[in-house]
Amino acid sequence: MSRKCEICGKGQVSGNNVSHSNRHTRRKWNANIQTVKVEENGTVRRINVCTHCLRSGKVSRA
Repeated sequence: MSRKCEICGKGQVSGNNVSHSNRHTRRKWNANIQTVKVEENGTVRRINVCTHCLRSGKVSRA
C-alpha cells in the first residue's frame, strides 16, 4: 500500500531526528492513510485516503 492519499496527494515527509547533543539522523513522518470503500459510478472500490479528507467530507463512503 502506497503511503499517499488518492484525493489530495498527501504523502510521507522526511526530515531529521535531532538528539540532545544535536546529532542529526534522517527520519520520516507518514501521513495517516486509511483504506476505505468508496462508491463511484455505481461500483464500490477501495481507495487510500488520509484522515483529513475523511473528516472534511471530500470522500463519500460506500
